[in-house]
Amino acid sequence: MTYTVNGKRFAEEPDPGQCLRTFLRSLGHHGVKKGCDAGDCGACTVWLDGDPVHSCITPAFRADGHEVTTIEGLGSPGNLHPVQRQFRDAPGFQCGFCTAGMIMTSATFTEAQKADLPRALKGNLCRCTGYRAIEDAVQGVTGLETAAPGKAVGTSVGAPAGNEVVTGRAEFTMDTHLDGMLHLKVVHSPHAHARIVSIDKSAALAVPGVHRVYTWEDVPNRRFTTAIHTDHLVDPDDTRILDDTVRFVGQRVAAVLADTVAAAEEGCRKVVVEYAPLPAVFDPEEAMAGGAPQLHGSHDPFVRDPARNILLELHGHVGDVDAGFAAADVIHEGTYFSPRVQHAHLETHGSIAWMAGGRLNVRTSSQSPSIAKAKLGYLFALRPDQLRVFCARVGGGFGGKQEVISEDLVALATLDTGRPVCFEFTREEEFTTASPRHPMSLTVKLGAKADGTLTAIQVRNVSNTGAYGNHGGETLYAGGAAVMIYRCPNKKYDAYSVYTNTVPSGALRGYGMTQPAYAVESAMDELARAVHIDPLALRRRNIVRPGDPLIAMSEGPDDVSFSEDGLAKCLDLVGEALARTAGEPAPGPGWLVGTGVASSLHETAPPTEHVSEAWVTLGDDLVYELAVGTVEFGEGTSTAHVQIAANQLGTTPSRIRLVQSDTDRTGFDTGAFASAGLFVAGNAVLRAASAVRDRILEFAAAHTGVHLVLCSLHDDGVVCGERRLSLAELVALARARGIRFTAARKAYGSPRSVTSNTQGFRIAVHRVTGEIRILHSVQATDAAVVINPAQVRGQVEGGVAQGIGFALTENHHVDAHGVMVNPNFRNYRIPTYADVPRTEVLLVESSDSVGPLRSKGMAECCINPVAPALANALHDATGVRFRALPLTPERIYRRLNESRSVPAA
Repeated sequence: MTYTVNGKRFAEEPDPGQCLRTFLRSLGHHGVKKGCDAGDCGACTVWLDGDPVHSCITPAFRADGHEVTTIEGLGSPGNLHPVQRQFRDAPGFQCGFCTAGMIMTSATFTEAQKADLPRALKGNLCRCTGYRAIEDAVQGVTGLETAAPGKAVGTSVGAPAGNEVVTGRAEFTMDTHLDGMLHLKVVHSPHAHARIVSIDKSAALAVPGVHRVYTWEDVPNRRFTTAIHTDHLVDPDDTRILDDTVRFVGQRVAAVLADTVAAAEEGCRKVVVEYAPLPAVFDPEEAMAGGAPQLHGSHDPFVRDPARNILLELHGHVGDVDAGFAAADVIHEGTYFSPRVQHAHLETHGSIAWMAGGRLNVRTSSQSPSIAKAKLGYLFALRPDQLRVFCARVGGGFGGKQEVISEDLVALATLDTGRPVCFEFTREEEFTTASPRHPMSLTVKLGAKADGTLTAIQVRNVSNTGAYGNHGGETLYAGGAAVMIYRCPNKKYDAYSVYTNTVPSGALRGYGMTQPAYAVESAMDELARAVHIDPLALRRRNIVRPGDPLIAMSEGPDDVSFSEDGLAKCLDLVGEALARTAGEPAPGPGWLVGTGVASSLHETAPPTEHVSEAWVTLGDDLVYELAVGTVEFGEGTSTAHVQIAANQLGTTPSRIRLVQSDTDRTGFDTGAFASAGLFVAGNAVLRAASAVRDRILEFAAAHTGVHLVLCSLHDDGVVCGERRLSLAELVALARARGIRFTAARKAYGSPRSVTSNTQGFRIAVHRVTGEIRILHSVQATDAAVVINPAQVRGQVEGGVAQGIGFALTENHHVDAHGVMVNPNFRNYRIPTYADVPRTEVLLVESSDSVGPLRSKGMAECCINPVAPALANALHDATGVRFRALPLTPERIYRRLNESRSVPAA
């Protein structure tokens, strides 16, 4: 066989049955990504004789005698293909994991295909961008700007790694190979609840290439929590690396280590496990009832009530809700349900570990290498100096990588064997073993006067944390923000995080607020109709205003405040936008048209301690090195950090060299979640850059004898009065005196401010089929001082797209035995290009933030009002209220064709 890849001939032969994707990666073409291995996502797209193909479902032997082109062969960082340049300049990417496949597909488009992108891009998925930026890239629309020295903030500059991303050179976690590397695969439980009686390894160890089989007897007997927070005590230590009791279908039972993935998988099939099945419970209400099967004993003092499977319960109130309801003219009560939702980041979880110089190195796809290091140190009794954890570029996260669920096993195997070890999740493992959004059932009761003034709010929230606690407690606390958004003298919030024999739930964009926002904002819409007041007007009447206490569960003091009426401005902008245009026209006869709105309030950092440290150093090459621990996975913090530093140092982003997410080369960083990558780490960057600027100016003032106030930093030099000194001169003078221009600064997640969002939709619903088409989507967001306008719009567009999936298409189906039955993109159905409208993004600029340069992070909160706004628009169109997600055509069809007297479902 003869293989020609990017113009170079290879003599290597693929293995029998090997797909083209894995073969190309074995040849070093790492721009060919693995997103699904089922032909669903397009991340692996390459050209075969100029035609795009999904290489994961193309047998490698079919390339024999043909020309294969990968993203690396399309262009280089110094010589971009026109489409690569378009994707860089739009910018048409966020995390960048799908970008190579998108470009390889788009670069073949005819004009006719460009005019029909819903069809042309049907084979390529993106979870980050919301597709509008990709559309701009395909059509050649440029969104980037050039920043003048010291004027980077407020400018849409490009990502530091832009050229590398669009050419496939940006390294993601698995884009490397180490000599002698072993591969690890996992045996998963077929039972929802069982005790392991015995494990026979012998047949597995007899498989050629298998080196080890690890079971619960081979791992440290230490309990921990997989959830990542600075304060690990907020989460329960209810998990072991491997356990002798399994509590959900898919739980890790054994790990097989082998020379190849194929040998490890065969070894997994040969492991013989004898189980003693135990009673299981899947519904949290049933799990809380007396006599239900117990998942955990009383070994963890954090667990509130193990006999009733309650991890944590919250009970808070202000005022007297009974008196508030007694004073109400109208009372509305309803129960709203949000299902599990998977993150579906295109890069699956994975880690690689190896020993170097007697130290354990772990390269991982994580949102927090600092805390992953702390957990590994605890589990394996390693000192900090014995361990390094770092990230390359991470292919999406959305909270899913705020866990330690792959690092522990590779660390175990490398410490045991001394050899490099790789563990990469399959797409099915992502769906069946990684942590989805918490299913929540919320009963909301609202009381109001005839004029719409709220008199009482009462919420009961039952959250299904699954088999392990992970983020079960913190997401329960976060849900209070849905109640905090409204002024009301009487509030009551009761919440329960409950263990069940299902896949453990975890962190997902919106973090415990998305589900309560759906419930409360839907209930507010129903209340508005009950008191015959426009839903926007009802919200305006009751939203919190500057000076109001932000109260959900108690009247105790907190560190959150706001001084500008951003939420009212968001409501006004969305109301004006919906009145100004109807968006796309309704498709025709048989379609019902409706409008819906919803709002949310979000704290700009998590309530638990969040800390970040940044280092800035002016190097001998006159480039400023910025070292910060925050991971880049599409949220744009890398770009924002560079802009903040450039602004303070009076220079351009091109003169900032970024070092990030490496515990050997950066300071501690809690992690990139809850928008803290900008709000907290951005403040650390601001302080460190400002400190270096001040040191340079102080040195220059002392050297010239000019008063400090007359000295200013200008790109590559300092002006002191009438004299200008180049940075090269200053660095040489400083070096001669043993002085370095460097500084480290820390920032913490307190005090905090709030940001707000309002989403509006106008939709059409087919009265027969139940299909929904979005005619107009608009979101207004209180962005405060905007660091990068293009990135803010991109985050909102991506958040709206994810919210649309949450509302309309996505459902983590679990059968009566606890088995997830749709563990792939084809059946799970995240939104495609054709599903997502262009969202009109309206920015409310304010100055009430305590973030860096008074900015606010926007990646987290934009998803929260999307689902309720869609549900409210559906009710407006049909007159039928749907209180359970997702709003699929079959459910809408069924309800529209039933008697209107049927209760809301």
